[in-house]
Amino acid sequence: MENQDNIALHDKLVRETGRIAWSELQTYFATGAVIYVSDSLDLIDVAMRISQDDKAAVEQWLQTRQLGRMSDDQAAEWLEMEATVWSVVVNPWILVQQVTPL
Repeated sequence: MENQDNIALHDKLVRETGRIAWSELQTYFATGAVIYVSDSLDLIDVAMRISQDDKAAVEQWLQTRQLGRMSDDQAAEWLEMEATVWSVVVNPWILVQQVTPL
């Protein structure tokens, strides 16, 4: 049953992930609800592990700065460059990852 639950959660997160202009998330950033995800990580995997309360994985990412609160400098840079981000909600957080050009 656990594997089916993981598949269902994965599918739900994929459906809820989308591209959005960073400027659209400024209100959420101001409340501290936005979490940066490094482009070296898979956004869906991070969302799943946060949803499943995988403290070991999250702690490792926090320590290596692959995951964390958005800095004011990063937010300003993304706003200035009119960045587009991948975004998924894992209540109460909004996870964001910069869309990288191909």
